[in-house]
Amino acid sequence: MRAKPAVPFGGKYRIIDFALSNCVNSSIDNVVVLTQYNPRSLNDHIGLGRPWDLDRNRGGIRMLQPYISRGRASEWYRGTADAVLQNIETIRQTPGDLVLILAGDHIYKMDYTPFVTAHRRRRADVTVAVRRVPIGDAHRFGILALGENDAVVDWEEKPAKPKSDLASMGIYVFSKKALLRWLADDLIDFGRHVIPAMLDARARVYGYRFDGYWQDVGTIESYWQANMDLLVDRPQLDLYDRDWLIHTRSEERAPARIGPTANIHNSLISHGCLVAGTVERSILSPGVRVDIGAVVRDSIVMFDSVIRAGAIVDRSILDKEVSVGPNVHIGEGSDLSIANRQEPSRLNTGITVIGKRAVIPRGVRIGRNVRIAEGVHAVDFRSKVIKAGGSVDRRPKLAEPTEAEPRRIGTASPRVSR
Repeated sequence: MRAKPAVPFGGKYRIIDFALSNCVNSSIDNVVVLTQYNPRSLNDHIGLGRPWDLDRNRGGIRMLQPYISRGRASEWYRGTADAVLQNIETIRQTPGDLVLILAGDHIYKMDYTPFVTAHRRRRADVTVAVRRVPIGDAHRFGILALGENDAVVDWEEKPAKPKSDLASMGIYVFSKKALLRWLADDLIDFGRHVIPAMLDARARVYGYRFDGYWQDVGTIESYWQANMDLLVDRPQLDLYDRDWLIHTRSEERAPARIGPTANIHNSLISHGCLVAGTVERSILSPGVRVDIGAVVRDSIVMFDSVIRAGAIVDRSILDKEVSVGPNVHIGEGSDLSIANRQEPSRLNTGITVIGKRAVIPRGVRIGRNVRIAEGVHAVDFRSKVIKAGGSVDRRPKLAEPTEAEPRRIGTASPRVSR
């Protein structure tokens, strides 16, 4: 498992690259990244910030993790606002009168300069970036209404029955004075607590309309779809725009090699890949290998995974260093609606997910909406067929016998030498 902002996207990038690149492209060079869950891969990726030109003596980028402080029951961040509150001294000591608060798990390109300009012009306490979303997804967001001059007049956080499709993007510009005033121990989340409290107190809360491409990749389906959006003829998210580069930390690898038996259609193939099979409507991260006769279709395959001869990977997400054995079929069947029993709210659109460093043995057939845990091996598969909605987890290791407990072999009764 890794922090969501560190998850690969579009082959060579990580999700957090988009927020960081937006900052440097908007001439913002003082960035603080607040991390919590399993931050090691994120720390490794960002390092000193050199790919984003943020390795500076003044400003630059800093990585901050939760810490135990006097008077707090827990060191973990309880919400977005609580994360900022726990690091308020860092923000208080930073020069400037505005604080831009971003999410690290959104895919978009945005110039923050007009956003900040609109905030200053209105002398707002906080300005919220908003955009329209599909009404079927509106329950995942803060839903709001704008009045005269785009003042926020109504707010409902993740409503079961949304009144509109105008959603908060989870991106805020605060005046530092207002931020320091409204952060409190009982207001732990910006969307659920801070913004509603400010509206109740008649603070100056405004919206800023954004109509460019934006995707909150908070679900398996939205993550998969955001990657697939890159494969249309004219994607809304243009990764080839030289005027707005998405910077990333990238390893030196050899160019991709497309063999004489390869057949590739409408896909993104990263450097270091070796392709001898068929790849259709898919995204391959650096170092992926697709052997002769293998097929990868409508899928995302991450760093250094291997698809052996005769295997089929269909509508699936493979984490890094996965080994798919010969003649394996992942994503078998036509019924996309059967949900995973353990994660029915996350795996219910036909997408099968394979954890990092999993080894799928020869000839195994895996259905839709299946979850294969990280690091599984051949011994963890109880059957050659994993039906739709199923899962495979690592078997717990047997405890080593103590000196007082004879070692058992197979099912035979223990014998004591005389």
